[in-house]
Amino acid sequence: MLKVETRQAVHPDHAKAMDTEELRRHFLVSDIFVPGEVRLIYSHYDRMVVGGAVPAGGELVLDRVEETKTPTFLDRREMAVVNIGQPGSVSAAGEVHALERGDVLYLGMGSGPVTFAGHGRFYITSAPAHRTCPTRLIRIGEAKAVPMGASETSNKRVIHQFVHPLVMESCQLVLGYTRLLDGSVWNTMPAHVHDRRMEAYLYFDVEEKNRVLHLMGEPDQTRHLVVANEEGALSPPWSIHAGAGTGSYAFIWAMAGDNVDYTDMDMVGIGDLR
Repeated sequence: MLKVETRQAVHPDHAKAMDTEELRRHFLVSDIFVPGEVRLIYSHYDRMVVGGAVPAGGELVLDRVEETKTPTFLDRREMAVVNIGQPGSVSAAGEVHALERGDVLYLGMGSGPVTFAGHGRFYITSAPAHRTCPTRLIRIGEAKAVPMGASETSNKRVIHQFVHPLVMESCQLVLGYTRLLDGSVWNTMPAHVHDRRMEAYLYFDVEEKNRVLHLMGEPDQTRHLVVANEEGALSPPWSIHAGAGTGSYAFIWAMAGDNVDYTDMDMVGIGDLR
């Protein structure tokens, strides 16, 4: 079963007046991991699609998606899949890829229908593409690990870059995940924006009793979302994206836009946040 939700872009002036429920309706990513279903959110921010596939021991096929108006979903798109569950497999273009927990599979434009199988919980990200790049399965040992932050500032973490120019070639999609260390809570601070591209977060490995306070909004008009396990946020180009958790967690970040330069950020000083 396939379910697709479309999210329109929101002007920052509109976001300033939103209450909690309206903010969550436009920006929160939730309820995407449902056994026996593929659920997608089609965002008008750089046409990014995020979603989940939970085959629950069977098979699920992602083929035609009406919202793209193409014969198959990947005719004019690229995709990255992260397995945050038990071992499973993803098949496309005549190849079967076995994904352990934490593995990332990149599928280039034109890969055709995609089949998810086994007991994995597959997080899907996809962006439009103008050329085909080689399919690649990237395991955690092949990702580029970038230690960041410090215990003194409560943001000691390791950024694992998977779909990234230092690891592999993609068209415009950039993806990785970050784990907090040593009791740190902040995933990004100081915050930043990047007007050249959007970003999507998915928080995982959050204990049921815990939450992450995800900060968003213009730097001088910040808002927040209270986020649970396997929930996330769509971050417009005009919005900061940072968060602090009440316990340990990890989060997947994915970006699409004008470039694949991970360091292309406009930093915001903590004293400038409002």
